[in-house]
Amino acid sequence: MTGLPSDPRLLVVVLNYCTPEMTLRSAATVLADLPVTNAEVAIVDNASPDGSAEKLHQGMGERGWDTDPRVRLILSDVNGGFGAGNNIAVRAGMSDGGAPDLVMLVNSDAFLDEGCIGLLIEHMRAHPRAGFAGSQLRGEDGQVHNSAFRFPSVAGEFETAARIGLLTRLLWRHVVPMPVPERTARVDWVAGASVMMRMEMLEEVGLFDETFFLYYEETDLCLRAARAGWEAWYVPEARAMHLGSVSTGLQGAQRKPPYWYDSRRHYFVKNHGRTVHTATVMSHVAGNLLHGLRCVVSLRRPLQSTLHLGDLMRHSMGIRFGAPSLPVKDNAARPEDGT
Repeated sequence: MTGLPSDPRLLVVVLNYCTPEMTLRSAATVLADLPVTNAEVAIVDNASPDGSAEKLHQGMGERGWDTDPRVRLILSDVNGGFGAGNNIAVRAGMSDGGAPDLVMLVNSDAFLDEGCIGLLIEHMRAHPRAGFAGSQLRGEDGQVHNSAFRFPSVAGEFETAARIGLLTRLLWRHVVPMPVPERTARVDWVAGASVMMRMEMLEEVGLFDETFFLYYEETDLCLRAARAGWEAWYVPEARAMHLGSVSTGLQGAQRKPPYWYDSRRHYFVKNHGRTVHTATVMSHVAGNLLHGLRCVVSLRRPLQSTLHLGDLMRHSMGIRFGAPSLPVKDNAARPEDGT
């Protein structure tokens, strides 16, 4: 393990999928907050079908970024998902072909406050075993979001599905979303909407597992890192506004797409084995039934789609529903000359 140089090489990745205007706005907040030297921004378009590539080209030109050596546009031929899209930029590295010391991921719907990047860099410098440093995230209304979490577990799945205050208090050590820390704190994993990662850690444990199309990829990477002795930290002084679910459209009690169930199953089977995966399904089913009973008694609307339980059971047995998950293929990336 080596410490950071006095002026670390930083690569910030902003991943776009059908949100070009928002992506440009996000990238502008990154550029405004970049350290003076040794920092670059890679905007990756994840094969958006809405003409995003052309809109990004145009928007970058209008802002003068097409002649700014700190900014590049990378086009992926395939939408392999969140992890695959970010992996493209990390593998490409800095514009000179070298590797960065630090990588920061910023969602297209996340907008950095002034000083966010510098605070995360200083945290990584002060904590040599920090593999991740995550920002505090807030909504447009100023409400702070959960972005620090515990790893999922059998008990955590029961609590997540049941949503009953007494059970939450009894199982507080297993509740996945942590109470928002008021001070810098070690956590199990942090949200990928605004997170800095140490390249040395990525070189040791690997990049995002591209089997995950969307969801659970940050959890998996943080778990691999933790098992190798790396730390994840929540840094509340480093702040960003995050709109949330803009490119996915997944909101509230809406039916979850097949790839959510793909990711959930892959995470548990890969990291804990089939027996534990089965236990998490049964625990989730029990919690969901308890939640449903409580909703009937109290005349409340369930927090999950009424189709969720059946979808979870079928998918856990390998029976998919609706459209199949999008395939994850090797991404052929095309760095755009002069951008």
